[in-house]
Amino acid sequence: MAQDHRQKDGMWIEGLIRDFINLSDQNTILNAANDRAWALPLVGFSSGADPLYQEYKEKYVGDFHWTPLEVFQMAFPESSVSADDLTVVSWILPHTEKTKQDGRKETFYPAESWARARIFGEQVNVKLRLHVVASLKYEGIDAVAPVIMPRWEEKISPLYRFASTWSERHAAYAAGLGTFGLCDGLITPVGKAMRCGSVIAAIKIPPSPRPYDDHHAYCLFYSHGSCRKCMDRCPVGALTEAGHDKDKCLAHLKVTAAHVRSSFGFEGYGCSLCQTSVPCESKIPRPG
Repeated sequence: MAQDHRQKDGMWIEGLIRDFINLSDQNTILNAANDRAWALPLVGFSSGADPLYQEYKEKYVGDFHWTPLEVFQMAFPESSVSADDLTVVSWILPHTEKTKQDGRKETFYPAESWARARIFGEQVNVKLRLHVVASLKYEGIDAVAPVIMPRWEEKISPLYRFASTWSERHAAYAAGLGTFGLCDGLITPVGKAMRCGSVIAAIKIPPSPRPYDDHHAYCLFYSHGSCRKCMDRCPVGALTEAGHDKDKCLAHLKVTAAHVRSSFGFEGYGCSLCQTSVPCESKIPRPG
């Protein structure tokens, strides 16, 4: 369907995302109260030609990490678009206040609402990705969601240990939506208690401002040598001043899976502790 893409701008796409989360009855953690999975999203944009994506591949994540153009060419092999023709649409889905309140009370296992948001909330995120892709396609705009492509997979990074062929957090960083903390979580204007999503589209949208030049700018430990609250919250010592021990973290997640199954009656896992009851839970923290 041929359409005038000039009429489909960033505000239109942001509206698609916000309306889905705000209005859809699918935004639920599927508990008895039918509580919402996510609060009001944040949306940002980065260019498919942003040099950061090549830096992720060459310097930071690993040579297996896709650039936007590589993703698009896999999805649309007959397309002749260039990297500059592409926009990466990124969003932040903040946990609801109730889910965060539940998480603050825990000291070892995840709260039920947090575990439900991790599993059923991510299913909402998948539906949101599909909704954005389908809405763009209806307007004649080719688009693809990298993490639900069949070829997306987890990888071992020489620097980051557990990684993947496309990182939603790194895309969000490129879109000006946040910087990384001591626990590797992304600290955003609505905090670290959230999940990310992204879609790559053959449409030119001006990139969002990136109000930082350091990937740890919002973390008080890295920027001011203070805080360390996430270290105190970790029940298994996976967080130290040296950073995030992903092997310890993964081992704990496996323990939480058995707890979720036996206590809550579904297959899931999660650990809210380093994302709740910390200064960066719901905002960019300030020193002092």
